[in-house]
Amino acid sequence: MLLEQVMAGLTPNPDYRGKITNDDNVLAINGSSPYDPDAPVDGYFVVQVSIEGVDASLNAENSTKQYLRSGKSTTKTGTQRTFSAKGDRFIGDEFQNYIFAHDRMYGVGQDVVTDYVFFNVKNFKGEKGQVSILVNSDGSGNAGATAAIDVSLNKTGETPTEFTYGETDETP
Repeated sequence: MLLEQVMAGLTPNPDYRGKITNDDNVLAINGSSPYDPDAPVDGYFVVQVSIEGVDASLNAENSTKQYLRSGKSTTKTGTQRTFSAKGDRFIGDEFQNYIFAHDRMYGVGQDVVTDYVFFNVKNFKGEKGQVSILVNSDGSGNAGATAAIDVSLNKTGETPTEFTYGETDETP
């Protein structure tokens, strides 16, 4: 499913206040082939079809040191953004077809890096950056069960930038 399909008919409320659910969050990746860093965001592949959930994690990194006469002190040194998508294999979905392509499942380095956007549909605000695609499972399970998948998308490169869906400047 393409991002433009998910966003069709939705209108942002920049002043939205209140709880959101995971269904209010959208994660989409640039699946242009060959890779095009300037591909329009509306053509990104949404992580949705047969996906049970996306775990969006921010893992703070820090350094703690003991100093003379002042004790321990912790300094935040960075943040690692990771997404974990789990669900069932669905052949024909753009996102799953893209990540389970042979050259991405077995690729290394820059060959498995792509752009992503992550935002919520209430106010259209979120972030844009780059991730490395890590396929952990491409179809596990018992006989007669659906083929379970497990994929991680880990931030790579520079810190993600603030992103608002629909704004004209959409480059990271």
